[in-house]
Amino acid sequence: MNHTLIIAALALLAPSMVKAVATDTIPEVVITGSREQTDVRYLPHTVTIIDKETLQHAHSSNLISAIESLVPNMFVTKTSMLGYGVSIGSAGNISMRGLSGSAAQVLIMVDGHPQFSGIYGHPIPDSYQTLIAERVEVLHSPASVLYGSNAMGGVINIVTKNNNTQGTTANIDISAGSWGTVIADASVYVNQDRLSCSVASQYSRSDNHRPNMEFEQFSGDARIAYRLNDNWNIYAHGNVSGTKSEYPGPIQEPMLETDRNIRRGMVSAGIDNKYNRTNGSISAYTSFGRHTINDGYKDNSTETPQSRLFQSKDNLSGISVYQNLNLFTGNRLTAGFEYQHIFGDTWYTSRVDGSVLDTPNKQSACEYMNQAAGYIDMSQNLGSILTLSAGIRFDHHSVSGIEWIPQAGVAVRTTDNSTLKLSYAKGFRNPTIKELYMYPPSNDSLQAERINSFELSWKHTPDAGPVKYGINLFYIKGDNMIQTVMMKNINTGAIENYGVEFNLMWKIAKHWSLSTNHGWVNMKHPIISVPQYKGMLRAMFHSGKWNANVELQQICGLYSQLSSKENYTLLNAGIDYQILDGIGLWIKGENLLAQKYQINYGYPMPRATFMCGASFKL
Repeated sequence: MNHTLIIAALALLAPSMVKAVATDTIPEVVITGSREQTDVRYLPHTVTIIDKETLQHAHSSNLISAIESLVPNMFVTKTSMLGYGVSIGSAGNISMRGLSGSAAQVLIMVDGHPQFSGIYGHPIPDSYQTLIAERVEVLHSPASVLYGSNAMGGVINIVTKNNNTQGTTANIDISAGSWGTVIADASVYVNQDRLSCSVASQYSRSDNHRPNMEFEQFSGDARIAYRLNDNWNIYAHGNVSGTKSEYPGPIQEPMLETDRNIRRGMVSAGIDNKYNRTNGSISAYTSFGRHTINDGYKDNSTETPQSRLFQSKDNLSGISVYQNLNLFTGNRLTAGFEYQHIFGDTWYTSRVDGSVLDTPNKQSACEYMNQAAGYIDMSQNLGSILTLSAGIRFDHHSVSGIEWIPQAGVAVRTTDNSTLKLSYAKGFRNPTIKELYMYPPSNDSLQAERINSFELSWKHTPDAGPVKYGINLFYIKGDNMIQTVMMKNINTGAIENYGVEFNLMWKIAKHWSLSTNHGWVNMKHPIISVPQYKGMLRAMFHSGKWNANVELQQICGLYSQLSSKENYTLLNAGIDYQILDGIGLWIKGENLLAQKYQINYGYPMPRATFMCGASFKL
């Protein structure tokens, strides 16, 4: 109740702050939610935008860590200073409004192309690096009409860097900190006439704060684009990462020899067109992985080392075609088609000679599924005040069959600076290869999960003024959720969530600004590792060569296990100093109050940690 009162008070005070200080801004333009650049005031959905400057000042090699505190009702589980891991005991579960990324209900995309494990259906958070991102767009509500399965809980779209400055630029960042943590990355961007390309690489490692919790990662990224003429552009993009990590087990039962060797990659290529009244794209993409996992053994006298290794490979490949048309004034019509082929294979090999083992619990053998869909989405401006939107998707899955997915919304610009939005969207998620075919609970008769989501929002974004703020009310109800009952996966679960989100940005004075966001969700059926309330308050200072920020984050009502709730407060701070043109130094600290807390039960988080580094722009 106290949190609700604070949010309401800020919403009432915000309009009176607008007259305090004047500053020039431009309208926020997004791609996610419409498949073309659109003023966010014309969309019926709530979209949070994290720009390049904000990502840079986060000084986080992992992109998911960099954005988590900036999006209300988005929460990411952690167990260490660096690295999320995979398999048993892993973290990196992304939840949005009580819907879970580990259950494949939140979709991560890179330039509009889906990224997830072909076997398990969920994203691999260690695979997404901050250095590739120009900005991140987070759509809070279902986006299944445009993006299909797995977008039922929302979308995180990573928009990659595309250098438009002629010539060559290079960036180098080096940092080190607590628990033997070292991070280094380098990138080069070339733009010559019609050709642009970039190459980037990153290395990171950490011992982390517990024994047998080492993490090490190499990653590389390359992109090339060529502008054929004023209307056509072709591109290709590739990204690979290799991660080695150890899983220490819960503190109650420490583990040994739990080695994970994870290799992930993605490749996409396409051709874009842009004319006065139409624009679109044809692209092909693939996301793939190869995992080798030693399940380890308990650190006691009764268990012995594993004699076998778990092996898996997966692939998500697809084709995407869409075209935006402006049929007449104020109109946008988007029509598209998508096809996906999802593949997964698992097996065991001997640790002695590497031979493939014929085990009773073999899990899966080369399983695959296909998905094809067509969609239409349309919006129409009625004068300068009202925008109506509607869309529908026809989706066919080779196992779970046909789904019809509708959405509709209205955006009313009550003034040039304020927008009232009301939207409805259906979301869905097709079952994964794991749920259909792997392990004893598997069931090849599963159907898709479904939710219905309603949202009412108000946003104030002045072209000139010190304050931007927004408030969202949402209600989610779903059924057919996949759960394991009597050792079998069945469509029996239900979900009913409702809540509120609030965010505010206030330019207090020339050098000072304040940002805050709050999210509260009530879950009729609570799930592990999703907080009831998450709030953030950040004060920022900028003057000449100096940038500084102090952030307070509050988490309440987090179930680390069903029998226990966690409440904790984190204090983080950072300082940047530009020594010379192109050379900067920075230092940051997290959990400066040295709080003792757990997000995943049995995995205490580190106390106060520090990182410092240097950035060079050539």
